[in-house]
Amino acid sequence: MANLTILPVSIASDLGALALEVRRKVFIVEQNVPETVERDAYDAEATHVVAIDGGDVVGTLRIVFLTEHAKFGRVAVLRQARGNGIAMRMMQAGMQIARSRGENRFYLTSQADKTALYEKLGFVACGDEFEEAGIPHRAMKNY
Repeated sequence: MANLTILPVSIASDLGALALEVRRKVFIVEQNVPETVERDAYDAEATHVVAIDGGDVVGTLRIVFLTEHAKFGRVAVLRQARGNGIAMRMMQAGMQIARSRGENRFYLTSQADKTALYEKLGFVACGDEFEEAGIPHRAMKNY
């Protein structure tokens, strides 16, 4: 992953289409999330980030800028690329993008077994565990 490139992309671009394909493989195929849940109206307005390794898009996330905070979501890394810190590096890049827009209040809903990643980035779980698309989640924020 020494040659990992992380950059914001338009969802309407070729790289944006590859980001959606990563999400399809991770959420719809692997985790059985219905496509009607995985894809939503926020995709059109969100800032999308991709991780490119060896010329291939291997990870993605999106940031939705809401009035109260920047909401991170759809963090996905292809199975063969996991365990290399890609999600951490994408989140760090995404947080920097949000800060460059003047936002420092961050929020996300994490799959319950992934909260340790976000805790390392300064997020704290808030509220009770809940189910989303059949998967246990926790709301997390940095404020």
